[in-house]
This record gives sequence, C-alpha cells and structure tokens, in this order.
Amino acid sequence: MFICGYHSAVPYRIEFVDRSGGAFDRLVELGALDVEIEGSRVVALIPDSTTPEAIASALGVARVAASAAVGRDEGSVWLLRPRAFQVGRLRIVPAGTDADPAAIKLIDAAAFGTGLHPTTALSIEALVDILQRDPDVNVLDVGTGSGVLALAALRLGAREVVAIDIDEDALRVAAENARLNALDDRVRLAHGGPDSISGTFPVVVANILAAPLIEMAPALVRRVGHHGFLVLSGIPESVIGNVDRAYRHIGMRHVETRARGGWVALVLQASW
Repeated sequence: MFICGYHSAVPYRIEFVDRSGGAFDRLVELGALDVEIEGSRVVALIPDSTTPEAIASALGVARVAASAAVGRDEGSVWLLRPRAFQVGRLRIVPAGTDADPAAIKLIDAAAFGTGLHPTTALSIEALVDILQRDPDVNVLDVGTGSGVLALAALRLGAREVVAIDIDEDALRVAAENARLNALDDRVRLAHGGPDSISGTFPVVVANILAAPLIEMAPALVRRVGHHGFLVLSGIPESVIGNVDRAYRHIGMRHVETRARGGWVALVLQASW
C-alpha cells in the first residue's frame, strides 16, 4: 500500500517475516512511507529518523533486514515499486500494465515526472482546466523530463506538443514514453531551453525549479501567444511571491495559484 510518496529525507528499505499479522498498522504508526505484504513477508520504506533496531523492537521481531531504497523523481518520491494512480481525470500506469488505452504508460526511469510529485500533479490539474476550455491547441512543455506533461496534454485534447529539455537522457526517456503511448507522431522533442526554439504557443507549461523559472522569465514569456496561458510549477511556497512578481513585471496576469505539500503551481495569462 502506498502511504506517502513525498519525503524530504532519505528513507531506507526493510524486509522481515511477520508471523503475527499485525505489522501494517504498527508500521504506519512508525511513519512508513510504503508497505507491501505478501503472506508473512513484509517490505516497507522507513524514514531515516527511525532506526532498524527501533523498528524491530516495536514489531517484536529479532531483526529486520535493511537496505538502500530507490527514489523516483530524482529522489524526491519514495515508493517500493511503480504503480497505477489517478491525477484528475487521467490514469497513469507503469509500462507493461494492462490498462485502459487512454491511460498514460510510463517506463520506470530516472527522469523526473512519474506524476507522483505534487508539482507534476498540480501541473496536470492546471492543464485539465485550461484544455477543457480550448483543447485543440499546440502546447510547449519546458523541462519535459519523462514527458508526462506532454503526454497528459495530448490525452487532454492538445493537437501537438513541443517538448524541450537540456538533459539528453530525459529526452531519450520522453521519446520512449511517447512511443509507448503511440503519441510520438504528435510530440516534437528538442534539446535546449525556451530560446532554442521559435514561435509562440497558446499554452506553455514549465515544471522545473524556482530559480531557473525566475532567470528564464523573459525567454519563457516570449513563447506565450496572444492571451496564452503559462503554467509554472516546481515552486516552494516560501518563494512564490518572487516568481509571481518576475512574470507580472513583464506582462503576465495572475489567474490562479494551486498548492499542495509545500509546493505551488502558478497559472498566468498573457495580457497582450
């Protein structure tokens, strides 16, 4: 069972045999981030603030085997293995899953964008609202990572997506995910930042980090078309004012702020 995928410290993985059958509730009380139980075998992810010895003592077992955990979304999301989940009206599932054809399938890779991080979910929810009003438009995805936002935009009705990233490995993952979802004919991948391409778009989404969002504000705004929308995510709540001011200063109008788990997404609209 996935309990909480976002955690700021580095958890670790434990495995042990539970003969009593009561381990799940106790692990939740101890702050476990993810728990899987198969018969008497229990596997869990535990915050680093709780030692394996403390876990063994609390559970009444001789010992628990501890090992390194594997982080997703560049180590910010922790779970035992990829699994299906819902964001808005979209279903995101691991590659190889027998799922609805409309689901977004993602390979398990290091590129940011499993959909589990609050910043990705907030971006998708903003895209749902924007594309519900006017779906048949082109979208620019800046810092595409796994390509999940590009694929989400297409599933929500976008005509075509230009997806850019400065990380070649991320572009390879995004290309594979686009092929996996049979959407590669509607995704154009390019290496670089917003100044590496030309033209404007009715919808631009950038889920990166606050500092580069502020730095690239003029370049990003140049890619937003007439009365177009700009979705910015990856912003900690503590610096939302700095990001908002950087974009309003150059002509963007604030439409909406979405927040979850200490992170914020801004929805802006061009005033021209």
